Amino acid sequence: MRARLNAAALAHLPAGVKRPAYDRSRVQTGIVHIGPGAFHRAHQAAYIDQILASDPRWGIAAMALRSRDITGALNAQDELYTLQTLGEGEETRVIGSILSAQSGARGAEPLLDTLTLPTVKLVTLTITEKGYCLASDGALDAVHPDIAHDLAHPKSPKSAIGLILEALTRRRAQGLPPFHVLSCDNLSDNGVKLAGAVTALAAERDRGLASWIAGEVRFPRTMVDAITPATDGALKAHIAQALGYTDAVPVQREVFTSWVIEKSDIAPFPDLEAAGALMTDDVAGHAFAKLRLLNGCHSPLAWLGLACGYESVNDAMADPWLARFITRLAEDEIAPSIAAPDGMDLSAYAATIRARFANPAIRHLLSQIAWDSSQKLPVRLLSTVENNLSAGRDITLLTASVASWMRFVRRMAASGQPLTDPMAAELAAIGLRCNDDPDHDVTLFLSLDAIFRADLATNARFRAGLIEGYDLVRRLETGARPSCPA
Repeated sequence: MRARLNAAALAHLPAGVKRPAYDRSRVQTGIVHIGPGAFHRAHQAAYIDQILASDPRWGIAAMALRSRDITGALNAQDELYTLQTLGEGEETRVIGSILSAQSGARGAEPLLDTLTLPTVKLVTLTITEKGYCLASDGALDAVHPDIAHDLAHPKSPKSAIGLILEALTRRRAQGLPPFHVLSCDNLSDNGVKLAGAVTALAAERDRGLASWIAGEVRFPRTMVDAITPATDGALKAHIAQALGYTDAVPVQREVFTSWVIEKSDIAPFPDLEAAGALMTDDVAGHAFAKLRLLNGCHSPLAWLGLACGYESVNDAMADPWLARFITRLAEDEIAPSIAAPDGMDLSAYAATIRARFANPAIRHLLSQIAWDSSQKLPVRLLSTVENNLSAGRDITLLTASVASWMRFVRRMAASGQPLTDPMAAELAAIGLRCNDDPDHDVTLFLSLDAIFRADLATNARFRAGLIEGYDLVRRLETGARPSCPA
């Protein structure tokens, strides 16, 4: 049986395995991270790992609000774990940036003790959207059970919002400067919404405290990106073979990674640009470009790839017809609708997206990407369609993409397979009423006013493009490869 990865094992790792390039005993705790799941360990912690040799002030104290699974496993490994990057330039690397790992399962007090350390300057979060306890309008949900608890028992918070607020309250009382807070979740305007939630909860306790937070604490917006497949037995076995030691919590991700952070007056701040992050005044512009180009190609690739009988993204991109379709969709119809933000070359970004999709080391199932399509369609494609229509630009490939979703719904309904979608019942009913006549079927789908705005549903160019695209995808399902519309 192999020994467990720990600090003593570092000196005995194979030469090909990268390890921390700094003395961990000299590293201070400068960052507290809430939510040490796979994405954080594959993304933010890996960025920090790259800068500690030159600036040891930014070691991470990792916190899980409730679970002890990850924190306990990290404790048993001296907080070390392995990152395997997948694709061209892949490597195996032991990450040492996490110095401690705590769980709130036994209460919030130990977490608060760490958050009030004088060396802590930054708090980061990856807690998923639901962890912010927000209502549908993006404001704090005052009736959320965790928020209601934190209002009644502020010194023993359950939510991340309550924990941050209580820590800031204590730092203020102790005369310590506040830490600043960086949301790293894929939530639009994440910093703005997080700031609003914290100050709203503070206002319920003390309006003076809320004003102090609003004036002194910074909540920069961010955008993060990296495909991080789930850790499984195969990864653990591979890492054990590569290291000669077992690792209970290895992580893997594609080689590509991105971290876009809003510039602010935070000082000191880790030099994340030295590790490849981008500091910008236009995070919203980068998020918009990502939504339109990356997500706007991802969903059509899923629907079209499934129509052609493929299972994964890289399988679909190996089909020359589909690869050409996605290339032309990105370059000819989506990119012209975007004003390139600073630091982004849209053509280069589109090429990066295609390379990521084609990465054979990442197996991303098309069926999973097709989940919740009724919610994704308006923001990923229909807004671009509307923009192109108003500007007089081409929508041929965009409408074929939308039609491929209609055919996806039709196939699922005809085969009796359930849709994973909040509108599953309504979509299945329409799918069953389809008769494969493009004009008839498109009319049925355009009646879905929760998806198609009236002015778009009645637009003659849009409707004609859908009918043509519907017939094209129907032929793809038979194995044909009609002339690509681009």
